[in-house]
Amino acid sequence: MRRPQGHSSNLVGVSAGYLSSPEFNDHPESLDMPHVRATTRAFFEMLAEAEDRADAVQAFHAYMAATFCLEPDQIDPLERKRAKAARGDATRRFRSSYLRLLKGWMFETGGAEGAVLKGWVESRFGLLPTWHGAAIPQIPCDAWVRYVEQKMNSRFHDNAIHCQLDLVFTFCQWALRRFVCPQATHITLYRGINVSGEDMVLERPDKRHALVRFNSLTSFTADRAVAECFGDWILTVRVPTVKVVFFADLLPRHPLQGEAEYLVLGGDYFVEMASL
Repeated sequence: MRRPQGHSSNLVGVSAGYLSSPEFNDHPESLDMPHVRATTRAFFEMLAEAEDRADAVQAFHAYMAATFCLEPDQIDPLERKRAKAARGDATRRFRSSYLRLLKGWMFETGGAEGAVLKGWVESRFGLLPTWHGAAIPQIPCDAWVRYVEQKMNSRFHDNAIHCQLDLVFTFCQWALRRFVCPQATHITLYRGINVSGEDMVLERPDKRHALVRFNSLTSFTADRAVAECFGDWILTVRVPTVKVVFFADLLPRHPLQGEAEYLVLGGDYFVEMASL
């Protein structure tokens, strides 16, 4: 019997069981978070005035900076030296930011930053991780305990980090609908895997297809050549746009740019599977 992929508590009005199913992937529903629009009306007013993606990105950065007191080097890495020079030798207080989490995810998805991101997914969508440095076949287990300890670490919760991620996801969905693929319900992405790794191959109805269980938050790429660098098998996946949390072209500068990366909500997906 497979371990349940989630629990009943979430903020999007779609059960975790259905959200993680192939049926949802075939017939996706909106995963908007009502509390975000209700509490950030000024942000949506700024977006409504944006004439293009550049204006929208500027509005996003301005709102994040004003709301969460993000310093220039946390918004734009190219401003790091300028901000440091302006501060002189003064000690500055650490402020957690979504960019710090993305940077940590880039280096190690099973690290503390990855745990905070997966914890946000659990809180908002009810999806539980299936892997965090090691498989989580049952609850509790060593990998689960490590995940819980890291996601609760106060180091990353001093600046309303879940609210920051709510806005990142909301802005991502808005940008997809407004500028990137307004008519599309799905996009084709790729992932390189090793059969003994993080991803669980549940069924192989034939040589070309499989049912794969992905972690609650999983990285994909829009570039097949990039996927070929990360495993012995290449998965071609039809991903609902409503499950995209972040993508490489959303912002002009961030840690995940180099690999055309997409962060996607997990669950069970029917995929095409090809060996290298």
